[in-house]
Amino acid sequence: MAHSRETLEHHIQAIEDRLEIYNLIASHPPSADTGASAYAEAVYTEDGVFDRGGDLSGATGNKAIATILKSDGHQAAIAGGLAHFASLPHVALDGDQAVVTSYLQILTPKQSGEPVAVPHHGSSRGFHIHRVVTNRWELVRTALGWKIKRRTLRLVDGSEPAREILRGALGSYATPG
Repeated sequence: MAHSRETLEHHIQAIEDRLEIYNLIASHPPSADTGASAYAEAVYTEDGVFDRGGDLSGATGNKAIATILKSDGHQAAIAGGLAHFASLPHVALDGDQAVVTSYLQILTPKQSGEPVAVPHHGSSRGFHIHRVVTNRWELVRTALGWKIKRRTLRLVDGSEPAREILRGALGSYATPG
């Protein structure tokens, strides 16, 4: 099947957008685990929202969101071996907007127990999965590339809010009618 130049350009743009978005989302764990506030300030819009639900504090504005990474609490978590482990995101493009859905695990080193040796990989006490959350990233295209307008995360604990985020990724698979 032949594609018109416009259609081919559209497909190439969509591929480039997805790659940029994948890199944006994939950069979150290393930025969180190193306290890279400059990253957060650069990738959120000036009025961006970080919504962590009712149990954890969030922030509005890229500067306020960046400040979280420099907070004493976050720095203590980093010093304790905090590790964010993300899933491959689902990306839904819609022109100059995109919605990304993903999982995120927060891992911490176990502080007690017997170390376990793995040949050629050293030994450790292992890790504890502290929490698993679902993420909804609402992105907008700007003159400087894709930026986060809103990030909503909800704890995977059997409650409806986490499932609602996940269902949002499945809209294009719904049966009409």
